[in-house]
Amino acid sequence: MKTWELISIVLSAFVAGMFHGPWIALSRSMRTFTPDVFLAIVDRMNRNMAPVMTVLMPATVLSIIPVLIFSYQNQPRVFYLNIAAFVLFMIALAVTVFVEVPIVEEIATWTVSTLPANWQRRRDRWMKFHVIRVIAGFASLVFLVIAAIF
Repeated sequence: MKTWELISIVLSAFVAGMFHGPWIALSRSMRTFTPDVFLAIVDRMNRNMAPVMTVLMPATVLSIIPVLIFSYQNQPRVFYLNIAAFVLFMIALAVTVFVEVPIVEEIATWTVSTLPANWQRRRDRWMKFHVIRVIAGFASLVFLVIAAIF
């Protein structure tokens, strides 16, 4: 079980870093970017992150499952902390798949000349949900670490 705990913590830390890093570096400033800069940043972030996250997020989910199985019978506190981590990670995954990715895919079709009149509203929705994803991903990591300490 300790091996799976370590694997799930490391993978979760990678995911949390992938969420948190862009938020710290760019996302808080997105409203200040001109449309051409905004489109270039979203395109680059998507090209860099999508291939990694497509593998990393499912691997992280799968790495938590053995910990749940191993802790279910004998370590209820560890089990419940890992369930909380799993649920929070699934929230981050759901936000990613059902909100963030569709918005990014929509933005990827835009050019400066075809920018919709309400593009800022889409950008702001993307940013609001990104904050939810950052919080859920980081909280999931915290619960995994706390569970491993017990």
